[in-house]
Amino acid sequence: MDDPFRAERRAMVAQQLRARGIRDPGVLAVMEEVPRHLFLPPQRWALAYLDQAVLLQQGQTLSQPYMVAAMTEALALRPEDRVLEVGTGSGYQAAVLARLAREVYTVERLPALARSAAELLDDLGASNVRVRVGDGSLGWPEHAPFDAILVTAAAPAVPPALKAQLSPDGGRLVAPVGDREVQELVRHLREGNELVGETLMGCRFVPLLGEGGWAPPDGE
Repeated sequence: MDDPFRAERRAMVAQQLRARGIRDPGVLAVMEEVPRHLFLPPQRWALAYLDQAVLLQQGQTLSQPYMVAAMTEALALRPEDRVLEVGTGSGYQAAVLARLAREVYTVERLPALARSAAELLDDLGASNVRVRVGDGSLGWPEHAPFDAILVTAAAPAVPPALKAQLSPDGGRLVAPVGDREVQELVRHLREGNELVGETLMGCRFVPLLGEGGWAPPDGE
């Protein structure tokens, strides 16, 4: 199939990812392969490979390519890993994770987004991804523990339910934590009952709404 954006993806990887220190060869290869534009409406395809986040429906965003790569690299994924993603959005991050891990479980609170993401992921052959509508701050306990958990929306603190669903055998969790406007991207590593955290960088994400995050607006 003809791919009119192949050159744009190569430039994105070279100029936005490698140039800023992304070194994981698997992450770089996948970011060069996954057709990011397909996770946007056609009228926004021209924005797909620019160095910026792109607005989606219902106030959600498709994260900046560098942030997707940095968060994915921080998870240090292995081919045998089982991953939980909180906040499916358009499905792009899940598509990236699907090529690096054995199984991906992704939770989205907005039914329309979850439905369109699931359909696109299926069309792209990402058969190892399962999508569910629900409160992502509560995780997906039926399939825990997870080797890696990625949160793509900002919470005041890492939700306790997600910590509990992280594998005690070296589980990794990456999430933006802070207030509604500005956050820090943090990574937690779990060894047994001990959870060690570190700050990776500053960031800005839409709020994580739910029991383990921020309260939804009145009427939702």
